[in-house]
Amino acid sequence: MKKLIACMLVALVTFTAFVSCAKKEKKAEVLPTIRLITDATGVDDKSFNAAAWRGILAYYGDTWENQTNRGKLYDVVTCQTQDKYIPNLKQASDEGYDLICVTGFTFADALAEVSDLYPNQKYMIVDVDWVSKPNVMQFTFSEHEGSYLVGVAAALKAKADKVKDPKFGFIGGVPGAVITKFEMGYIQGIKSVLPDAQIFDYYANDWGKPELAKAQAKNWYDSGVYCIYSAAGGTGNGTIAQAKEYRSQGKNVWAIGVDSDQYEEGVYTEGKSAVLTSMLKRVEAATMTGLKAVETKAFASKVVVLDMKADGIGFSDRNAELGSDIVSKVNAAKKDIINGKIKVYATYKEALAAKAVPEGLGAKDN
Repeated sequence: MKKLIACMLVALVTFTAFVSCAKKEKKAEVLPTIRLITDATGVDDKSFNAAAWRGILAYYGDTWENQTNRGKLYDVVTCQTQDKYIPNLKQASDEGYDLICVTGFTFADALAEVSDLYPNQKYMIVDVDWVSKPNVMQFTFSEHEGSYLVGVAAALKAKADKVKDPKFGFIGGVPGAVITKFEMGYIQGIKSVLPDAQIFDYYANDWGKPELAKAQAKNWYDSGVYCIYSAAGGTGNGTIAQAKEYRSQGKNVWAIGVDSDQYEEGVYTEGKSAVLTSMLKRVEAATMTGLKAVETKAFASKVVVLDMKADGIGFSDRNAELGSDIVSKVNAAKKDIINGKIKVYATYKEALAAKAVPEGLGAKDN
């Protein structure tokens, strides 16, 4: 009898384990598959693409360190040159992924062409709202709002440090409407605190050349620029590298991170980072939203705007040197943007007309 009961218990445990595994397999079966296609900077850019990749990992319950489902439910392809965009999009479409995601406006033309060839394939693109195709979901962010906040933070920090006639810099990647939003918001944020502050800008025309940003940052810091904000993908890492180098030498200069919290990239000694704050653009929210839409059969051709009110944009208060008083004031500005008390102009044309930014900048609205 005891043997019979023991056998029955073993059978029950085995059956339970089988059912549990079957449920897990079934769950995996119903989850959509995705391929992320990025530009040459890849998911190791510690910024924009990295954020998109984090969203994918989180959706499947994976982490950066433990990418269990990679190759089964999701993967990524990096295009070393733009002439690879269309071939890689076609290949992913031929392989039958439930969703194909591209990051950045440089993919817009390629996606518009390929999406017509594969009308039953679902695509999503981040940072674009003009690829109006029936099988494309588009995601945009209110980068000017988040950039306003880091501009306020930088200006308040300069004021707290009693910097006389502080100068500020902005380094962009490839000029265009999206990067213009970063620059316009940043300048308006600075000028809301320091109306007479001097602003300089520089466009590297590349997303993956940190040496260009590093050289420009060195020139600016040497000429008295206090803080530099870069919205340039991997190129912007050069700004952080130069700020780290100079702060480790005791120079009072700062870098501002973008898209992801880049505090760790700025660490130059224990508890000290050259990244004063970062403009948080939660690209991970876009990839997770796109995947969820496919999973729940809610995918649609539409533009999803992830603004500050939707918590798609924010700022990092991780650096203790920012100080609680500055963080409090930046949060107050955030609240005023959400409730409409503060209007942040997104285009150079609008900002110029409102006399909110100087003339002669390198920003472009298209």
